[in-house]
Amino acid sequence: MRSKLSPTLWYGALCYNLLGVDRAKITGDLPVPSGTHQVRMEFAYDGGGLGRGGAVALFIDGKQDGAGRLSATVPLIFSTDETCDLGADTASPVSDDHTPASSRFTGSIAWVQLDIGPDDHDHLITAADQWRVAMGRQ
Repeated sequence: MRSKLSPTLWYGALCYNLLGVDRAKITGDLPVPSGTHQVRMEFAYDGGGLGRGGAVALFIDGKQDGAGRLSATVPLIFSTDETCDLGADTASPVSDDHTPASSRFTGSIAWVQLDIGPDDHDHLITAADQWRVAMGRQ
């Protein structure tokens, strides 16, 4: 992911919109050079239940370039009109730095890989919680 912070420099960044209640931005320290590069984000969930935060590390070509924390994550479900975007932000803005129209990445993205590590399932909800969510959406 890239976030345009100035007219000429692009920095690796993670922008996270927590249901419009909070927006977090964690940026790298160096501009992403021109050319083909691996940009990676690793997230270490705090665990202990739903919606917890965690540590974020940003990498460019395998070298750590930035770090920060998300104080919380979306605990249950995203809204049906929200989107999962790559290279553009077409629904509610993930960052106040741009609008859906100005967020389009004009480079190329060769591939995307999502890896989910070991999971102790402490974030799963009970049947009663699932029922409460389902009834709340009626």
